Amino acid sequence: MKIALFATCIVDAMYPATAKATVAILERLGHEVVFPGGQACCGQMHVNSGYFKEAVPVIANHVAAFESDDYDVAVAPSGSCVASVKHQHPMIARSCGDRALEKRAAAVGAKTYELSELLVDVLGITDAGSQLGSWFPHRVTYHPSCHGMRLLRLGDRQQRLLNTVRGIDLIPLPEPDQCCGFGGTFSMKNADVSSAMLEDKAANITATGASLCSGGDASCLMHIGGGLSRQGSSIRTLHFAEILASTEQHPAQIAGEVQLLSGKAAQ
Repeated sequence: MKIALFATCIVDAMYPATAKATVAILERLGHEVVFPGGQACCGQMHVNSGYFKEAVPVIANHVAAFESDDYDVAVAPSGSCVASVKHQHPMIARSCGDRALEKRAAAVGAKTYELSELLVDVLGITDAGSQLGSWFPHRVTYHPSCHGMRLLRLGDRQQRLLNTVRGIDLIPLPEPDQCCGFGGTFSMKNADVSSAMLEDKAANITATGASLCSGGDASCLMHIGGGLSRQGSSIRTLHFAEILASTEQHPAQIAGEVQLLSGKAAQ
């Protein structure tokens, strides 16, 4: 299968290892990964802030970049960006009276998947340890992001994949369905509320005793990681794609820690 990578802004600019991990997973399964060069922002920030007209050219650019027929499906390691492509793009085009763009956006959205959705529903991955060689001997808790839960209805796909990684000790997170408080521009426009929500999320993560918090959206993990860091916590964050891509031969790099060596965490 030929799969187009939708890297997303924040992953491309700040967390390229997540994009590389996504490619590594898919190539490990024997698929060809291509990167549409015209891609940029999906416009989610504009839409969520109410700038519908300003979002139209951004959406049109994304559609133009991904409407080629030379790939089978597109994938992104971001529930919020995929939710924007699948749900917001056609809606915004329709609300602005561009029926042609609405139809094109819907076609692109229908071929676009969040990573766990693609792995589980399309590629039939049910056991990351045996099918991907995933190995990650750490105590981990998992935060499900709002867009993945509520718009994409990913359910427990990401968590099920993490549960099958060899060596992992996956600890349930208290109140997992509570928002971390990021919400893109929400965290800037409503800083006090966002900070209070983040404090609750950080407290729940800390209560698990995990050394690492994983999830499926780099933006949420950035927000959570920043909050934990400001508290002086040693807990790190890592996208679930990087955990799935981690193997004994090529273990994941965790910020602030030495690479795993010889099957044990380096002391």
